[in-house]
Amino acid sequence: MPRSKSSSRWLREHHSDEYVQRSRADGYRSRASYKLLELQKSDRLMRTGDLVVDLGAAPGGWAQVAAQLVGEKGRVVASDILPMDSLADVAFVQGDFTDDEVFERLLVALDDRRADLVMSDMAPNMSGIRDVDQPRAMLLAELALDFARKVLKPGGKFLCKVFHGEGFDAFVKELRGSFGAVLTRKPDASRDRSREVYVIAKEFRG
Repeated sequence: MPRSKSSSRWLREHHSDEYVQRSRADGYRSRASYKLLELQKSDRLMRTGDLVVDLGAAPGGWAQVAAQLVGEKGRVVASDILPMDSLADVAFVQGDFTDDEVFERLLVALDDRRADLVMSDMAPNMSGIRDVDQPRAMLLAELALDFARKVLKPGGKFLCKVFHGEGFDAFVKELRGSFGAVLTRKPDASRDRSREVYVIAKEFRG
């Protein structure tokens, strides 16, 4: 089947993308790795020895960076509905983290410890129809926040991709009810045309 003009254009842009080329050269699994590296540099999300949970982790770009940052004394637990090739020093749990059985397996992987950081780079499969895509994206953010409230230690952090639009302001307000500080960032590695931003919530009240 021949590719559509839009998909062919996307492929050309993807392969010529600076961060795609850098990820190949640097051995990262995705261009998203550079978003997390930028956020780490600006906001010190992780320290050596931290316990980190990565939701929606496949193909593993964020988990790969996190494992490097927390080091051998730290731990990264990643989860996704999709399969993910194994990564050194990353425990992977496949399944829907909102399912009780998968949630219990994640708790086992956490070794009954509270997380220092829960992060989510999840996004729905985009239809291109904003009135459809925006509610789906905000639902994923809400589910990630609900999970974070269950597993974060007091003082912990939450990092989540969201999209400007309906529900965004309400989500930020909800975060401020559970965290002492809430910041919004758009890394240079985010595509200019994308409505995505990242919210960083610190000082979880528990």
